[in-house]
Amino acid sequence: MRGLIMKEIKFWGRGGQGAVTAAGILAQAAFDENKFVQAFPMFGVERRGAPVQAFTRISDEKILIRSEIYEPDVVVVMDPTLMQAVNVTAGLKNGGILIVNSEQEPKSFAKGNYKVATVNATDIAIENGLGSKTAPIVNTAILGAVVRATGITKLELVMDAIKKNAPAKPEQNAKAAKDAYDKTKLGW
Repeated sequence: MRGLIMKEIKFWGRGGQGAVTAAGILAQAAFDENKFVQAFPMFGVERRGAPVQAFTRISDEKILIRSEIYEPDVVVVMDPTLMQAVNVTAGLKNGGILIVNSEQEPKSFAKGNYKVATVNATDIAIENGLGSKTAPIVNTAILGAVVRATGITKLELVMDAIKKNAPAKPEQNAKAAKDAYDKTKLGW
């Protein structure tokens, strides 16, 4: 994905999973690489477990647009059950990338003209003691998959941004990103 002017990423998660934090950390890592960035949330019902969207824009040039992202280059799904309730790929650009927190193979989600990557961010979060077994916090793990699937920034920059911005357990969160980077399955 390097060499293109602006990339737009839409995160789908549930309240409490850290989608907003993930969008911000990704933006921070790209900012540290001297990119122009935006990161912002969109909330529906503000409660734990409700669907949440967060957005990140990364560009080589100043970003003038200030709207929600309607046609993302990348869609990140932190909770695969959302895919049964919401059309998470609506607007995903042709040839874009769908990244799903799932133990399934990427081909299980290949239903359109886009690439698919999967990673079991839930297990990685549990292994690293992030959240609980019943409510793991998968945001930093999923960022490792985003970097692996897109090349949008460097893993080291994401890990540094995690260490600086994670509200708790910075080392474990950074390790979760690295583990996910190593375990991401690319469907192309």
